[in-house]
Amino acid sequence: MKIRSQLTLVFLILLVCNCKSSKTIVEGEANYKLSTKQLIKENAKKAPDFKTLKSTLKITYTQRGDSQTHSVSFRAKKNEALWISATFSIVKALVTPEKVSFYNKLDNTYFDGDYKYLSDLLGTELDFQKVQNLLLGETIFNLKDGTYKGSVNDGSYVLQPKRQRELFEIFFLLDPSHFKVKSQQISQPKEFRHLQIDYLSYQDVEKQFLPQKIKVIAVEANQETIINLEFKNITLNEDLRFPFKIPSGFKEIKL
Repeated sequence: MKIRSQLTLVFLILLVCNCKSSKTIVEGEANYKLSTKQLIKENAKKAPDFKTLKSTLKITYTQRGDSQTHSVSFRAKKNEALWISATFSIVKALVTPEKVSFYNKLDNTYFDGDYKYLSDLLGTELDFQKVQNLLLGETIFNLKDGTYKGSVNDGSYVLQPKRQRELFEIFFLLDPSHFKVKSQQISQPKEFRHLQIDYLSYQDVEKQFLPQKIKVIAVEANQETIINLEFKNITLNEDLRFPFKIPSGFKEIKL
């Protein structure tokens, strides 16, 4: 696997993790009568609140017609750390507010650096908070920090900045029955890039609304990458460790 594809796989996995296999949230009666201000308020009420999260994550990765399926362990300490580990720690990654790190025992390589790669990939400056928001089914940008206009299209609320950014366009789709994010779409038309994260279902985990199934579609030029995620065996607020140490003798990946 090429370095760029390898990094894209690891980082996109980290860009869309979370959940608990408890009760799938059944959509209730849709409410299309809210103002944009009310809609943002209702969405904020559903933000998950926990200290730690642990789950088994099934990942199906498809690119150029080839498909791979893996199961990994995922752990999160809210506002502090995001951690994944494959079987026998063959691949392990740790994301903190300070940096992004991972290593791969299959080719004895590692990466230990800042958020520049993720920022370049999405065309906007990223930090830990934005990555965490994506993992939790929250909008990448805080809706309370901007000025948005709302509309209804094809059964969803659509929120977009009243004034789109110069280099990319942002759209957030919210479910009118529970007001969680249904889809996040970031496009860079001039660069022929498009990232779409669809939250196919949510689940109720100890009264927390968390993603259950997620589909990520990343398009750059004529290349499309699709990642399907399914989260199982979720537990919240356990005492968790986040072990991570780059093995000696590994070759550093330079971007």
